[in-house]
Amino acid sequence: MAGTTTGVVVVGCGPTGLLLAGDLAEAGVPVTVLEKRPPGISNLTRAFALHARTLEQLDMRGLADELESLGHPMTRLGLFDGLTLDLAELPTRFPHVLVIPQYEVERVLERRAREAGAEFVHEAEVTALTQDASGVTVLGRGMEPLRAAYVVGTDGMRSAVREAVGLPFPGRSVIRSVVLADVRLTEDPPDLLTAGTTGDAFALLIPFGDGYHRVVGWHRSHDVPDDAPLDLPEIQDIVRTALGRDYGMRDPRWLSRFHSDERQAPSYRAGRVFLAGDAAHVHSPAGGQGMNTGLQDAANLSWKLAAVLSGRADASLLDTYSAERHPVGRTVLRSSGALIRLAMANRPWTRGLRSALTTLVTHFPALRRKAMHQVTGLGYSYGPGPLTGKRAPDIPLPGGTRLYEALRTGNFVLLTQTPFESTSRPHLTTSQWAGPQTLLIRPDGYIAWSAKSPSPRALEEALVGYVGAPVHPT
Repeated sequence: MAGTTTGVVVVGCGPTGLLLAGDLAEAGVPVTVLEKRPPGISNLTRAFALHARTLEQLDMRGLADELESLGHPMTRLGLFDGLTLDLAELPTRFPHVLVIPQYEVERVLERRAREAGAEFVHEAEVTALTQDASGVTVLGRGMEPLRAAYVVGTDGMRSAVREAVGLPFPGRSVIRSVVLADVRLTEDPPDLLTAGTTGDAFALLIPFGDGYHRVVGWHRSHDVPDDAPLDLPEIQDIVRTALGRDYGMRDPRWLSRFHSDERQAPSYRAGRVFLAGDAAHVHSPAGGQGMNTGLQDAANLSWKLAAVLSGRADASLLDTYSAERHPVGRTVLRSSGALIRLAMANRPWTRGLRSALTTLVTHFPALRRKAMHQVTGLGYSYGPGPLTGKRAPDIPLPGGTRLYEALRTGNFVLLTQTPFESTSRPHLTTSQWAGPQTLLIRPDGYIAWSAKSPSPRALEEALVGYVGAPVHPT
């Protein structure tokens, strides 16, 4: 039945799928991307923020500087009641949130994936998946059958892949009738990102960079279905209620309503099929964490698939994807849900709670750091130990280079205090550093293993376990 064979089929051409496809293609894995939409990048997107950890991941792929040139860095992130996070305090090369439309991110990621050799099939709608011990067969409209070793569903909240493998998507709507609009403004807002809330309404203005602003708004009294008519006067009324003025809003090119759900699949894996991005988890837009969480899902999964398909790692490595990323998704659901509920607070006790939280975060540096590291993704880790599983900072290396530059090969990086010969391991990059520990860094920038002055045997055992046995010429 299957007409074409490939290594991995990625279903969905959003940022998550594009990053994953690019990583796999650069690692030499044959990858085919299926997308229901016709070719072309749509500007009808909701995401507008790249946080620090995502920018670090993009830096590891040589893409961050280009995206920085296309967006607008914002060092202060306002939430509610005057609560502002000063992102300049973050310990990163990117101490800001980059305001950039999702379509710009998609354009850069798609170009990279195509240049690396990823195949794209547009106007292809997946209708069924069948899997066995050796692979997955993908069937659909507008496409020939495909046979792959693994399939990854990055096809959004209404994922056909998730439905095909029977994974539930429990949860509920947290807020209904959120309005979106792209408009021109007669007056310039005071800030790059302008936000406000009254409890009965909130609004957010974000520039596209092409003369239009995206408006996100909600009003408690306008609780109507998603398909209810929407016009500019309703948008203007919501913005005036939340921000005090509408900045001369005019010339809408797009108007829409949507509802925001909190949902998460119980597992991100079903046999040889994986879920990532909105196919695995959806949550409120508060904090701008949606696109970022999906991109970091892809960064976690891609190197593991490449290692297993190349024979360098046992298939059990793939179990760690859901084990590591599912708790992160759950935390994002809870934190973004708390933010949106506090922004919507209109009862005296909930407003009092919001005010108390603002005071605590403002006056206690430890709480402020925790909040910033959670929103920006810098605070997540994959292990309980003091170093293992933790984010590796962008360590300076000899010759004026950096760790994240060394990670652009897609290899593990070994940092040692003394020289180490690694020619027998083509998937290992080595470098000396002056730190107190020997560190083995995963391709996604997290610490796989560390030891202080390890013996040659201990180091070799670690390398065999994580990178694979050395390859000797025959």
